[in-house]
Amino acid sequence: MAEITDITNEFIRQEIEEYIERPEERERTIKTFSKSRPEMQAIAAALIDGDNDTVSQLTRQALDAGIEALEVMDYGLIAGMGIVGIKFRQNFIFVPEVLACARAMKAGMAYIEPILSAAGIDPIGTVIMGTVKGDLHDIGKNLCIMMLRGAGFVVHDLGVDTSPDKFIEAVEETKAPLLGMSALLTTTMPNMGKTIDAFIDADLRDEVKIMVGGAPVTQEFADDMGADGYGKDALACVALAKSLLGVEVKS
Repeated sequence: MAEITDITNEFIRQEIEEYIERPEERERTIKTFSKSRPEMQAIAAALIDGDNDTVSQLTRQALDAGIEALEVMDYGLIAGMGIVGIKFRQNFIFVPEVLACARAMKAGMAYIEPILSAAGIDPIGTVIMGTVKGDLHDIGKNLCIMMLRGAGFVVHDLGVDTSPDKFIEAVEETKAPLLGMSALLTTTMPNMGKTIDAFIDADLRDEVKIMVGGAPVTQEFADDMGADGYGKDALACVALAKSLLGVEVKS
């Protein structure tokens, strides 16, 4: 089993020790970083710190040194953002810090995306994402979208206050096999169920897998409303999306 002492970057070790409390998340995070190069750990550390200039510089240096773009993305950018997502969910950091980290990830992805496109790497799948009707919160949704795109998905973002009809129109237009709904308010959570009912009424429910998430949402609520899956955070969202589309999830 990987140990935290296997991680060479002191900053990353401190972040794990201080902020990652759930045993399964600690184990997963330690396993990821213990097998990553010091260069990837440095990228992740700079991203967690919200330092977009350093992320840009280190990403470019890693690629120039011959490290594969997918490795930089998975073990540098996405691994770092995974810690950011956990800290945000646990209220250790707030919106301004998350936005700074998002800018840092974008700075790194600016080098990664053209390489992946030029290599002709096909996207994993297409996902429709939106915050449900009546809800104007989007930070969690946007974090999920960033992680999904980084993982190789094409994501169509419908924004906030998304009606059932808008979700249906998007699925019909894009033929997306997967839809994600977010809600932050308990008062808007029932609109997830209303959207699922709308897909049933439109005879489209069998055409799309539906995943849900958001601070007040639980697995029990997702099951009760008839969703196909629930993701507690951005990392879980990516793993769930891959699972629902039958894509192998890396350990």
